[in-house]
Amino acid sequence: MKRPKLKKASKRLSCAKRYKIQKKVREHNRKLRKEAKKKGVSKRVKKDIGVPNSAPFKEEILREAEQRRLQIEEEKEKRRQAKKEQRAEKRKKEKEAASKEAEPTAKKARKDDSGTQSEKKPAPDRSSKHFLCAELNKVIDASDVVIEVLDARDPLGCRCPQLEEAVLQRGGTKKLLLVLNKIDLVPKENVERWIQCLQQEFPVVAFKASTQLRDGVVKAKKRRIVASNEVLDRSRGAACFGNCCLAELLIGYADKTQNEGSLRVGVVGFPNVGKSSIINSIKGSLACNVGIKRGTTKMMQEVHIAKNVKLIDGPGVVASPSNPPASMALRSLQVEEGGESVLEAVRNLLKQCDKTQIMLQYNVPDFRNSLEFLTLFAKKRGFLQKGGVPNTEQAATTFLADWTGAKLSYHCKAPENHSLPAYLSDAVVTEMKNGWNLNKIKTGNKETLKAVRFPNQASSIGFTSKGPTSGLLSVSDIPEGKPGAAATEEEAEQNDESSETEQTTEDSNTTEKAEKLQKKTIKKKKGNVRFQSVPIDISLSTAITDDTYDFNTDFQ
Repeated sequence: MKRPKLKKASKRLSCAKRYKIQKKVREHNRKLRKEAKKKGVSKRVKKDIGVPNSAPFKEEILREAEQRRLQIEEEKEKRRQAKKEQRAEKRKKEKEAASKEAEPTAKKARKDDSGTQSEKKPAPDRSSKHFLCAELNKVIDASDVVIEVLDARDPLGCRCPQLEEAVLQRGGTKKLLLVLNKIDLVPKENVERWIQCLQQEFPVVAFKASTQLRDGVVKAKKRRIVASNEVLDRSRGAACFGNCCLAELLIGYADKTQNEGSLRVGVVGFPNVGKSSIINSIKGSLACNVGIKRGTTKMMQEVHIAKNVKLIDGPGVVASPSNPPASMALRSLQVEEGGESVLEAVRNLLKQCDKTQIMLQYNVPDFRNSLEFLTLFAKKRGFLQKGGVPNTEQAATTFLADWTGAKLSYHCKAPENHSLPAYLSDAVVTEMKNGWNLNKIKTGNKETLKAVRFPNQASSIGFTSKGPTSGLLSVSDIPEGKPGAAATEEEAEQNDESSETEQTTEDSNTTEKAEKLQKKTIKKKKGNVRFQSVPIDISLSTAITDDTYDFNTDFQ
């Protein structure tokens, strides 16, 4: 059976109903107008006719009106701000009253006895030299064993005589241990020579820290994935070598010396030598913050690695301004603090290297100065600004990060004739080696050197070390002048003079070559006519004589 079509309801109204609705709407609107009239609110806003053009002093009137308007707005803003401040004070009083009520009675009694609370001191600047020196002294005072971390690329430059002398002068049973970090960036023969050289003063442990630690969960996942692989490259950034040897050494020393309590080991050194990375590698997780930027660690921090061993991380040693410019570029925080430009630091580093090795390492053509090198390097890496202009600032920052971070391979030669520093003697050396398991250190270093994959001698850049870097343990040691800056200026002047002399020598060589070529072309050849220039006598007598031609001289 077919369903009947359903019709929609019609919207048509009867006239009576429609008129009734219209009447109700009119009455409602009339009522609203009447109420508005009683209140004095008119619906229509009267239009401002303004100042007519014919009125005298029209501009002055308009100016006064604008000033009045601005004054009214300022008063409104002031009232608004005053209300906000009143509300904020009211809220603060309510919070203080609530905190006082919630305070325990013992704390209230202490406050009443002491009287009014002293004003809060402002927080110290953590990046100031005074704060960093104070934190470093805290680490040295609190530690039983001090580990000085050295960069294997320049171990002598990473040593601080003031720091070592301060540790030896503290007295007691404090021990000093050297850790040679970043050995994977130096040729193997060079590492072995440095270990032999440094072992004559203090015990030395070879170390390669892990640079890819995140946390325990991530590490566990990575370990499962790596275990399933057949081929394993043990020299990657995630691998760590020397941590077992160092941890066992410290635990064994703690068992011998510490009857009660735990052995406190302070890890010190210049910025970016890998202090926090060593602690993370021994701990096996990200216990301390690490980063490419120098000076990441600002405060003293304790990390438990065993029941009877604690590692203390602290800020880097503040370098003295009296150091050479190359040492300041690598060891100090002048660039980060804005005391030195990145371009100046790059220029100082390029002076200590062989140009051909730099060209091969960065794959750039020959260059005359540091600015030209940075221009070529920026073009090679694609560091370009608007209009295709090379960004030398970014190129310099990248170059400096390569040298201070764990990326670039460069090495320094170990001294052949070794002599003890003035603050060391044979008795002190023997005392520092007492209590350590030297055989354990020797076998551990051999295992570490076998496991690490070292770069070739040809692929590593030769670097000229400037010797030990002097550091500051108190702000009073900072000299008034800046010899380092003066030295840079003198070296810059010398470089400019040398460049000028080189240019003059090149110009003289080019002129000599041109003269030789001319002489070769003038030489007599078979079948060719040789023309020689005749010297012309230009004198006063010839100049004064008459220009008339004398036929008797040629035709006689």
